Amino acid sequence: MKVVEALEQDKTDQSAQQESNVIKMKKFKFVMLIFILVFATAGITTFALAFGDEKAVNVGVTDRSEFTKLYDAYDKLNENYYKDLDKDTLIDGAINGMIESVGDPYSDYMDKDEAKKFDESISSSFEGIGAEIQEKDGYIAIVSPIKGSPAESAGLKPNDKILKVDDKSIQGMSVSEAVLLIRGEKGSKVTLTVQRPGQDKSMEVTITRDEIPIETVYAEMEGDGVAKIQITSFSEHTYKELTEALNEMNDKGMKKVVLDLRQNPGGLLDQAIKISNLFVPEGEVMFQVEDSNGKVEKYVAEGGDKIDIPTAVLIDGGSASAAEILAAAVSESNDIPLIGTKTFGKGTVQTAEEFKDGSNMKFTTAKWLTPDGNWIHEKGIKPTVEVKMPDYAELPYLNPDKELKESDLSDQVKTAEQMLNALDFNPGNVDGYYDEDTTKAVEKFQESKKLKVTGKLDSDTIIQLMDSLREKLQKNDPQFKKAVEQLNKKN
Repeated sequence: MKVVEALEQDKTDQSAQQESNVIKMKKFKFVMLIFILVFATAGITTFALAFGDEKAVNVGVTDRSEFTKLYDAYDKLNENYYKDLDKDTLIDGAINGMIESVGDPYSDYMDKDEAKKFDESISSSFEGIGAEIQEKDGYIAIVSPIKGSPAESAGLKPNDKILKVDDKSIQGMSVSEAVLLIRGEKGSKVTLTVQRPGQDKSMEVTITRDEIPIETVYAEMEGDGVAKIQITSFSEHTYKELTEALNEMNDKGMKKVVLDLRQNPGGLLDQAIKISNLFVPEGEVMFQVEDSNGKVEKYVAEGGDKIDIPTAVLIDGGSASAAEILAAAVSESNDIPLIGTKTFGKGTVQTAEEFKDGSNMKFTTAKWLTPDGNWIHEKGIKPTVEVKMPDYAELPYLNPDKELKESDLSDQVKTAEQMLNALDFNPGNVDGYYDEDTTKAVEKFQESKKLKVTGKLDSDTIIQLMDSLREKLQKNDPQFKKAVEQLNKKN
């Protein structure tokens, strides 16, 4: 029995051994088959990549055939240019070129270095000359100087073209590039070569940079219960400043208000909306926004505090963007009169996008329309009553660093004569020649201001001359006077 069991066991072991050998043989063949398949696949892939028409870059990537030309240009430059190129510079240039090709002065690109310097210059201490600028037809032009800024004191006006900064041409530069040249530390000087519309010759304006005023609302009582409130721009706290000013004027007996938006270059849209809401009745349209698809969204005034006393608004060629939104809202939706001259004409809305590397681009995304659906872009808003400022308000800047004396002959002398004439110091013939009559007029002016009497237009005399002219303009402001007249008539 045991022998039989042993023989049966031997057969079983032999059978198991044979089965095991078969399984091992099958595993070996299987592994070899997989290896051959992998090898063959790799070979085919290598052949396809080496000799096929399709490039590996296209695998798993959405086909954007419109960029083929751009890629080809990039590759050819990198491969064939006679010296090494910086790839980041090429990419920045491509983006900048795309934005410039749009032909929109309000769209701009700043690479990471420009963006960093620009942010630092804004956030450090707001130092510079204090003027809003824009690119227009290849030139950098003044939109508006800020109230109390060196740019205003120097006599810069809306639409003045800046040709050079410290003798360096800025024609063709972007706004961000020009800003970086014009801005600088408080106390430092910058010389701008400026071309004023309607004048054949350019002029050099040397400006001492200073800390730019951050206040945007200035209020004062002018008598007979008339409050004059000037909004110089729309910044983060403008609405708050305005409500505080209105409360202060109300405590002083305000019965009428003249809102001064002259030389206001605009700013933050949300501030313009809040302020418009103060003057536009609930339910009335303040402005409209039209997107690229033609879809129009209306912004309607809500309830809350309202200014319900007689109001007039002053505007001019320096009133732009958010200032125009406010002016159009109060005029078309509340019949508030606009006094002055036609506004600047900026009817577009911009959006800023920042890239991961710190660079950014600003581009136009929509149009804004007045409550009645008018697009004022490059046309401006016409005043209800047109009132121009006197001719002497448009006189060019007089450089205080250049002394003028008898026997001089120049455009600067002619400007000085016009200023003296406007201040009732008769310089004789206004012809640009510094003669005996001019000397006598200067002496009389110096006596009236308790300056050293020399008969020469030195630095102190020139500064006093320009300040006196500015004071006269403020005291005898024909646009403000007309606004008060309109309020009295309406009342």
